[in-house]
Amino acid sequence: MNPAGRFPVMSYPNPKNFVYPFKRPWLRDNGAAAPAAGNTGVKGIVAGGITGGIEICITFPTEYVKTQLQLDEKGGQKQYNGIADCVKKTVKSHGFFGLYRGLSVLLYGSIPKSAVRFGSFEAFKNQMAQPDGTLSIGGRLICGLGAGVMEAIFAVTPMETVKVKFINDQRSGNPRFKGFFHGVGIIVKEQGLGGVYKGLTATIMKQGSNQAIRFFVMETLKDVYKGGDQNKKVPKVVVGVFGAIAGAASVFGNTPIDVVKTRMQGLEAAKYKNTLDCFLTIWKNEGPFAFYKGTVPRLGRVCLDVAITFMIYDSFMEVFNKIWP
Repeated sequence: MNPAGRFPVMSYPNPKNFVYPFKRPWLRDNGAAAPAAGNTGVKGIVAGGITGGIEICITFPTEYVKTQLQLDEKGGQKQYNGIADCVKKTVKSHGFFGLYRGLSVLLYGSIPKSAVRFGSFEAFKNQMAQPDGTLSIGGRLICGLGAGVMEAIFAVTPMETVKVKFINDQRSGNPRFKGFFHGVGIIVKEQGLGGVYKGLTATIMKQGSNQAIRFFVMETLKDVYKGGDQNKKVPKVVVGVFGAIAGAASVFGNTPIDVVKTRMQGLEAAKYKNTLDCFLTIWKNEGPFAFYKGTVPRLGRVCLDVAITFMIYDSFMEVFNKIWP
């Protein structure tokens, strides 16, 4: 006690000015609590799953035409002379809903695919984000690449393999697959569980490069639009335009990988020793332009797909951030 009989008044440093010897991920620079990384990842999974289901129902016919053209080889087995011819022959032979052949496969797969993609991206972003919440140039590429690899392993490869086999099956005179579960049963019975994991390497390459390009372009365009103000909202129409640009960039960047992946997952994949052999065989027998088969329908589908996906996803994330602290 001091001479006046009172306890001395202690002064403590302001905790905001205290320099911690370790990183505090739960605090932002302004001292406000940041969303938990796991929470954001779960939001991404839920929002991504809903987004995937809605998106595939809108864009599937273009995916069908793209796959048919990529499976179409030169010579006596060639069936189509272009996009319009493919649509015309499909509708004539199987009706309008023939363009939706294999939809159930993608619908079952698109929900987990989109959920894994966005959930993974949000999780990676939480680990690599800078103090202001943005990603560096390298961070954008790594987070997108990681999201693509995760979705390739856990969702895309089995889904795409079954989808391609379904569409390929329709090209034969006597289709064998009567439905999703019937077709999967036949594939697993004849080829084992590995039968739905054909083309895994090519799919990882495709999805990894796909999402690396898309998320990089999207995050970069958003940052440019915001001009350094992270609280500035990007209108949904602008998000859609950015998504279309990101989708186009990914198409021109990795369509050759997509063609190889499609061939490796078709019913005639056994004639290729591996992914490299498939690439070399296409180059030798069909020339370099064969690697860009289906580019136009894929460009239309992907631009629409990515634009819709990011618009829907952003909308759900905005709602979730309001009602799901």
